[in-house]
Amino acid sequence: MDINKFYGNSDEKPLDNLVADGGFCGIFQTIGCIGDSLSSGEFESTNGGIKGYHDFYEYSWGQYMARTLGNKVYNFSKGGMTAKVFCEEFAEQCGVYKEKNLCQCYIIALGVNDISRTLTHGWQIGDIDKISAYQVRNPEDESILAYYASIIRSIKQKQPDAKIFLMTIPYSDTATPERIEKEDAFSEAIRALAAKTKNTYVLDFRKFAPVYDKKFKDTFFLGHMRATGYMLTAKMVMSYIDYIIRNNPDEFARVGFIGTPYRYDAQELENN
Repeated sequence: MDINKFYGNSDEKPLDNLVADGGFCGIFQTIGCIGDSLSSGEFESTNGGIKGYHDFYEYSWGQYMARTLGNKVYNFSKGGMTAKVFCEEFAEQCGVYKEKNLCQCYIIALGVNDISRTLTHGWQIGDIDKISAYQVRNPEDESILAYYASIIRSIKQKQPDAKIFLMTIPYSDTATPERIEKEDAFSEAIRALAAKTKNTYVLDFRKFAPVYDKKFKDTFFLGHMRATGYMLTAKMVMSYIDYIIRNNPDEFARVGFIGTPYRYDAQELENN
């Protein structure tokens, strides 16, 4: 046995080691996936020449994770979702903050539709210097980042010690230069939000996932992703989380206590 495979490695990139069994991502007994169509296993159809969009949750990367890890994964996601609509409507509809649905870990993978609105409706990404996940959103601030922070804040109110992972948008060289610029700015904002928020990490697909180029899309997409694309995404998400846990072991030492009244404080033991 090579125990070094289970330690952190400063020379390793997040997706260098794709773990077949989900790795240490399996320490989370419950995981909530907050996202849009690409988190919902959405397939496109063309029946009679009419395009349709269908959320097949059993094909979502979250459910591929559930089957791999043997844990409970919730799809708090829907095709076409934006951070704004999630906060204002869908969170209540899907019951994400209900006691029975609270999770130890949340993965937030919104942004694709939000960025589309920046191009078509003038939505703003937001100013990270004016936004905090620890403060109530200013009603006048309807930026993407402000709504993202509101989601994190709501999670922390219900499950204070939950681990939260924010996914950046993978790089696609088939996107327009204007969209690439917006996605770059959004990804940078997500990194900054995570950096100033406790228990919040980045699944930086923008930097470390494969480029979604023509060959990638010809292989893994059919309008939206194919089943193989969602399965590959699950492998990347689990492997990235495994990488973060291995490289930050102390930050995940108390995962078993998330959602319980118990804690472990070494200082308390010393004082007693």
